[in-house]
Amino acid sequence: MRVLLADDHAIVREGLKQVLDDQQDMEVVGEASDGVEALEKAKSLRPDIVLLDIAMPRLSGLEAVGLIKDAVPDVRIVVLSMHKKEAYVHQVFTSGALGYVLKASPNSEVLEAIRAARRGEYFLSSKIRADVIGAYLESRKERPTVRGYDLLSEREQQVFRLVVEGSSTKKIADVLCVSPKTVEKHRANVMKKLDIHDLVGMVKYAVKIGVVDPDLWQD
Repeated sequence: MRVLLADDHAIVREGLKQVLDDQQDMEVVGEASDGVEALEKAKSLRPDIVLLDIAMPRLSGLEAVGLIKDAVPDVRIVVLSMHKKEAYVHQVFTSGALGYVLKASPNSEVLEAIRAARRGEYFLSSKIRADVIGAYLESRKERPTVRGYDLLSEREQQVFRLVVEGSSTKKIADVLCVSPKTVEKHRANVMKKLDIHDLVGMVKYAVKIGVVDPDLWQD
């Protein structure tokens, strides 16, 4: 398995690389220190697996998951996180990741998650209670369109998340490979559908529904 490592801490990448390269069925083919670099290297290297940290500069892992899957549909993504919060598990699985592993987990669990993802199977860290997934699936079944956010298109959701994370129109345009005018159009559509009229309102709404959490950027 060809693996791309994405984490903003070099010492973490170094440790993971050693563990993975010691496996007969794994090879680290690239490293990235932020979300934008992870996206670009996923496009150029076409790895089998991306092992992706959530809290990274320039573009968070939460947002990078969906963008990587859009750009390289066949890639399998395993997320590394310090957080047990349901909102994060919800978003990464919805965006296309197959694994969610806590950084406090043993190396054996990281390896298990990678191998499960390669088989196309979901994997959730043993330190996260199973009822997180149960609650997520139940909420999807009972309230499929309760929130206005669910009515946004996939591209509108991407623009919304990038906006509330603080990305400029130019940065969003670069990341999504569209024009700034297109970004502004999506942003206007989002605000109209959600009946929100300014950035502060968008951020408050995002925190309220769990799409973003201020704690995420305190790492």
